[in-house]
Amino acid sequence: MNLDPIPSYCAFSPPVRNEGWLVHTYTARIIIVPWVDPGLILQHLQNMAALKALCRAENLFSSVARRTKFNSLSKTCGCYFSTSSQQNSQFYSDPTEAVKDIPSGATVLVGGFGLCGIPENLINSLLKTGVKGLTAVSNNAGVDNFGLGLLLQTKQIKRMISSYVGENAEFERQYLAGELEVELTPQGTLAERIRAGGAGIPAFFTATGYGTLIQEGGSPIKYNKDGSIATASEKREVQEFNGRHYIMEKAITGDFALIKAWKADKAGNIVFRKTARNFNQPMCKAAKTTIVEVEEVVDVGTFAEEDIHIPSIYVHRIVQGGSYEKRIEKRTVKKSQEDKPKPKKDSDIVRERIIRRAALEFEDGMYANLGIGIPMLASNFIKPDITVHLQSENGILGLGPYPTEDAVDADLINAGKETVTVLPGAAYFSSDESFAMIRGGHINLTMLGAMQVSKYGDLANWMIPGKMVKGMGGAMDLVASAGTKVVVTMEHSAKGGKHKILDKCSLPLTGKQCVDRIITEKAVFDIDKTKGLTLIEVYEGLTPEDIKACTGTDFEVSPNLRPMQQI
Repeated sequence: MNLDPIPSYCAFSPPVRNEGWLVHTYTARIIIVPWVDPGLILQHLQNMAALKALCRAENLFSSVARRTKFNSLSKTCGCYFSTSSQQNSQFYSDPTEAVKDIPSGATVLVGGFGLCGIPENLINSLLKTGVKGLTAVSNNAGVDNFGLGLLLQTKQIKRMISSYVGENAEFERQYLAGELEVELTPQGTLAERIRAGGAGIPAFFTATGYGTLIQEGGSPIKYNKDGSIATASEKREVQEFNGRHYIMEKAITGDFALIKAWKADKAGNIVFRKTARNFNQPMCKAAKTTIVEVEEVVDVGTFAEEDIHIPSIYVHRIVQGGSYEKRIEKRTVKKSQEDKPKPKKDSDIVRERIIRRAALEFEDGMYANLGIGIPMLASNFIKPDITVHLQSENGILGLGPYPTEDAVDADLINAGKETVTVLPGAAYFSSDESFAMIRGGHINLTMLGAMQVSKYGDLANWMIPGKMVKGMGGAMDLVASAGTKVVVTMEHSAKGGKHKILDKCSLPLTGKQCVDRIITEKAVFDIDKTKGLTLIEVYEGLTPEDIKACTGTDFEVSPNLRPMQQI
C-alpha cells in the first residue's frame, strides 16, 4: 500500500490491526482509533484538524481502558504501546497510612502461617487505627502477644475464619467463652476457597470434610455463655462424582488483604522468601484492595520476569516495613554431639517403640507428609539406603533436619512451626499449591496422630466439644485423598486406660473410613473399610487376648500374626 506524505515531526510505522483497533505508532505519541478504511485515515492525517480528532479518539480509548482495568497492551508486531501511564501500585512510607481507610466491619485476609510471613507492621497499625468488628481470614491467629493475637486481646476481631487455633490460649478462651465467632475450616479447603475467590470461581466441590461436622453442619461457630451453641455451621451440599462423595465449598474474598512479602520492585511486582509464601500468595488475588508490606523495594529489572511470584496487577499498595521482629514460635535446633542424652522415662520408651515401628512404613522414592510429634520423629529413623521426600503442608517439598543454631531462619519452618532445613533439590510453594498436591493424590503416605479411631477407619483428632479445640489444620485434607495411605500413630489407650480404638468414635470426626493402619506401642492393626480391624503384629510378651482387653472393639487376628517389627 502506498503511504501519503505525513508531517515531518512524526516517524510512522505501517498500521497494525489489533483486536478491532487500528494502531499507528509515532515517536512522539501513539494514536489508537476504531478500525476504518486505511486510505481514509491517511487522507485525514494530511491536515491538523483530523490530527486533533484522532487525539480525541486516543483520549476516549484511554478512558475506556482505565474503566476496564486494561492498563497496557503487549508488544505486537514489533510495536510497543500502552493505554495508560498510571501505575496500579501505590507506595507508602507509613504502614498506618496504608491501612487507615479499613473500616469497622471489614473482611480482612491476613497472610502467614503461625508467625512465619505475617504482616506484623500492618497488624500493629490496625492497633493504632482502633478499627472494630473485623472478620479476619487467616490460617491461625498468631500467639497471645504477637501477630493477630494482639487484635484478639483488644477485641477488634469479631469473627475468625481459620483452620487452627493452635497455641493461642486467648483465641481458645474467647471462642469457648462465646466472645468470638470462629469458623473452623480445613486448611486446604481454606486455601482453595481463597484461591477460588481470587480466580472468580464462586464455589467448588472437595472430598475434604465429607462425613464430618463440616459436611453435616452443626460445628460451633459461636457459643453461649453457658456453653451451649449459639451459632452453628450450615450443612454442605453433597454430590457424587465417579463413586466418591464431595461437598460444596464457597469461595472467600476480602475487602482488604494484608500481605507480607520479601521484596517488591518499583512496578509493584513482588516475591516471597522460603516458607513465608504460605497463604500470602493466594490472598494477594482475593481482595478488593491488597496491601503488601515488604522488607525491600528494588528497581524494575532486579527480578527476572519468570521469577516474579505475584504480578503488579494484584497489588494496590506497598509499604516498606521499618523493622521486623520475625519472632519464631518454636525455635528447634539440632542437638550437639557433646550434649549428653537425658535418662529415658517410661513414656519416652513407649514413644520410641511406636516411632521405630512407624519408620518401617517408609519406602524408597516415597512422598510423605508427617504430622507433629511421633510421625515427624519417625523420619529420624529412615533407612540410610532409601530416599523419602518429605512434604510439609505450609509449602516445602524436600524437608530436611533441624538446623544448627547458626543456621536458624525465621522464614523456614515446618507445619509444626519448628525451624528446619531443606535438602538439595527441595522446592518452596504456596499453601494452595501444597494442598493441590495433597488432595490430588500425589502424596503416597500420610502419618498422623489421633484421639480416637473406629474399627472401620473413622478418625477423630481435632476437637473435644466445649472443652478443647485446636482446629483440624490440614488433617482433614490429608486423610481425604483416595490415593494416599493413611497411618495413625498413637498410644493404645488414653489416660486412665480409656479406649482410643473403638467400635464408633464419640468425638467429632476428622475423616470417615480413611485410616489404613494403626500403630501403637502394643500392636499394629490393618483396617478394611468393610470388614474392620485385623491384628497383624503384637509387641513381644503380649498375646491377642491382652490386646482385646485394652481395645474398645472386636478385631480379627491375622493367620500370619508376628512380633512387632522395629527398625
